[in-house]
Amino acid sequence: MQSEMPFFEDELDALKAAVQALGGSKKVGQMLWQDKTIDAASRLLLDSLNPGRNEKLSLSQVMFILRAAKDAGHHGPFQWLAGEIGYDAIPVSKAEEADRMATVVEQASKQLADAIRALERIKAMPVDAGRPVVRVSPAN
Repeated sequence: MQSEMPFFEDELDALKAAVQALGGSKKVGQMLWQDKTIDAASRLLLDSLNPGRNEKLSLSQVMFILRAAKDAGHHGPFQWLAGEIGYDAIPVSKAEEADRMATVVEQASKQLADAIRALERIKAMPVDAGRPVVRVSPAN
């Protein structure tokens, strides 16, 4: 069941909502910049979310915030961003993600086992029994 699409003015408004859901700029700033003081990291984050400032978040920092918000059960900012570019984002539970990965591993394991059997068959062939060679003479 899909929730109603959230409304944000722009991408920075969506990221601000994610930051608030995670406990505010002091907490998230410290998560992003552990080498800075809490106040300096908070100020840098707030400046990065201010369209009038030159500071900007990198794509990996934006993804970090969105991923942390998802883990905290706050999906609105990502759903809004996805909707802005024409996608319908539906959160996937960890159980669903684990099931999907288990399926990928099972399929890869089967393919690997098939390849190993084929390799063993090839290695078991006598040296002379390789693939037949077909020689074609040019037509005169």
